[in-house]
Amino acid sequence: MRGRMSALNMLSKLAWFETDKCFIDGRWVPAQSGALLPLEDPSRGVEIGAIARGRSADVDAAVGAAEQALAGEWGRLTATERGRLMGKLAELIRARVEDLARIEAIDVGKPIRQGRADALAMARYMEFYAGAADKVMGETIPYLGGYTVYTLREPHGVTGHIVPWNYPMQIAGRTIGAALATGNACVLKPAEEACLTSLALADLAREAGFPAGVLNVVPGLGEEAGAALAEHPGVRHLSFTGSVTVGALVQAAAARHVAPVTLELGGKSPQIVFADADLERALPFLVNAGIQNAGQTCSAASRILIERSRYAEVVERMAARYRALRVGPADADLDVGPLISARQKEIVSRFIKEGADLTIAAQGVVVADARGSRGARRPAQAFAARGVSARAARAHRRDPLLSAVARHARRHRAPAARPDRQADRGEPSRQVRGGAKRRRSHRLALQRSGFGRAGDRQHHHQHDPARSVARDPQTLAGAPGHPRSESVGGERRIRL
Repeated sequence: MRGRMSALNMLSKLAWFETDKCFIDGRWVPAQSGALLPLEDPSRGVEIGAIARGRSADVDAAVGAAEQALAGEWGRLTATERGRLMGKLAELIRARVEDLARIEAIDVGKPIRQGRADALAMARYMEFYAGAADKVMGETIPYLGGYTVYTLREPHGVTGHIVPWNYPMQIAGRTIGAALATGNACVLKPAEEACLTSLALADLAREAGFPAGVLNVVPGLGEEAGAALAEHPGVRHLSFTGSVTVGALVQAAAARHVAPVTLELGGKSPQIVFADADLERALPFLVNAGIQNAGQTCSAASRILIERSRYAEVVERMAARYRALRVGPADADLDVGPLISARQKEIVSRFIKEGADLTIAAQGVVVADARGSRGARRPAQAFAARGVSARAARAHRRDPLLSAVARHARRHRAPAARPDRQADRGEPSRQVRGGAKRRRSHRLALQRSGFGRAGDRQHHHQHDPARSVARDPQTLAGAPGHPRSESVGGERRIRL
């Protein structure tokens, strides 16, 4: 009871917005059904409030509000004016970084410093896209004599955004930022386990001066609010981050009304350690890549592929570092916080029980918590797997469990990052097939990890498709008796 009251009091002090409502058309409104979902603190396993249980009627209202914004003030703003609003939003996020970090700790279970990093990343995304808003340019295209042909980059219209529970601030920042910069109006559906900072973002956008209806947030269950958003005919583009299975459902729903999608899906990301690796430099990276956000990251280092000649050494040194890791409640700001929920903890525990092919090399320590032990915490663990056929080395998971696998140096077919020096093997990322390849750069999603770009100018252009415009000589000359005609996006239009 004391833990519940502590979290309740903290949340009531931090949340300057209404946590149990939807944000639609610039206003806080209850779900039309009046239904609510429980809000739980994963650090202590106690209910601390409720969120709105949005459904199709709420999504329909949000899409309608977005359409009105496009037809009104938002649609009339210049790119420069949109950029200024986004710059103001970035400033407001920066001013609230500590509040947002602590809200994320209560809602998602992230240690404070990780929540702080996510809030700063969200502000930086808004800054980046604020500067990019008026840098959207078309091209001129050589054609027949006397013709002028060029492309225009225009917004889709209403865009839908379904973000996951593991990085709600970062992912909302980059997907909403790109869409707003190009003039779209957005409907955001956050994960039901992690929606508070998305609601906070909507209120900060209101404070920054965004017109009503530009950013709408509808909390709720994926099979209700998420499905309604994916299949809504008024949504012209969908961004989804989550599992491969649900991503396929989102893509199929969007296809029924021919809406393009950007998918960032699951992965099984190895870190590749060759025999010439500088382990002093590589080990901190290897450990952090596996335990950040309690391993609940699509690109977490859930396995390490180690060249056989260094396998024993790497496992021994990794084990020493894992034994020093401390796991505890998010507000204690330790190395590892809790998992997102008791359900996720049970999934991970079941996975370990089924792991006959696993040998525990080391595990961290769950610290004593004077406020109870009902939270979704479990120790970070490093395993020695017998080979890549081991289930731990192949299954897609979100947990602080890491598998070390001995391998011969050869072509790898997996999403990968390499934390050591390149030596004389050429560019390793060119040999990696599938997944999201990263060598200290933006990611490109491939194969079952989805498709599209995130966090750069290419992501920007996914929200402002190019349309071609062709003007013939009569149009340019304005010759009397000739209709003025344009071909826009492949459709010829006659203007009298």
